[in-house]
Amino acid sequence: MAPPGVNPNVPHSARIYDYWLGGKDNFAVDRAVGEAMIQAIPGMRHMAGENRKFVHRAARDLVAKEGIRQFLDVGTGIPTSPNLHEIAQRIAPETRVVYVDNDPIVLVHARALMLSHPDGRSEYISADIRDPRSILENPVLTDTLDLTEPVGLTLIAILMLLADADDPWTTVAELRDAMPSGSCLAITHPTADFNPEAVQQAVAAATGAGMTLVARTREAVARFFGDWELLEPGLVPVSAWRPDTEVENPEAAYYWSGVARKP
Repeated sequence: MAPPGVNPNVPHSARIYDYWLGGKDNFAVDRAVGEAMIQAIPGMRHMAGENRKFVHRAARDLVAKEGIRQFLDVGTGIPTSPNLHEIAQRIAPETRVVYVDNDPIVLVHARALMLSHPDGRSEYISADIRDPRSILENPVLTDTLDLTEPVGLTLIAILMLLADADDPWTTVAELRDAMPSGSCLAITHPTADFNPEAVQQAVAAATGAGMTLVARTREAVARFFGDWELLEPGLVPVSAWRPDTEVENPEAAYYWSGVARKP
């Protein structure tokens, strides 16, 4: 039974991603689109896993190496343990996290699963990245995060859902501008740079089902960081961003990734 506000006949990126990761919070239409994309890109489940590992490494390093103690995660998706706040609070229990998504199914699970360490805080906002003010001015955010102190802003596999016509670069700039000096921005974004034909087929499967899905070039992804300073190793394939073990072929996962610091 679908929660209120959910159409089980329309695929949603969060539920497709959940399917790739082996979750159960998805409908037949999500599995159908997910499988069609796997037909185009057999390594899709691997890529979803690599994307998730990046989140863990970025959260760990932003807390341990950059001193970040609060995060704004836009486009959270269905919770998959360990979540960002769990990774961060293992190192700094006082870390505060605000999660944002627009899928009612994510909302159902977020309230049950995103339980914080008692020294920190973990909250959820139902909002859409297309309206940054609705996120930044939400009382849950302003009560949880101190926007005079550095924030880790994470946009993980979310910007692909915004068409070029929506001008996602201006949307991200509005979020960046609200962050204080010392904040960090982490992004992953699918690309056709490594395998144009396969990615084109996967995008066609998604758009044919009524979704917006945009694969972008390295140059287009770099624009999202504005004038912020990219941390080492720069804008690289998602598997190559500070990997814990040696990666044989970083371009096997078709995502660009990077983390940048606001001067």
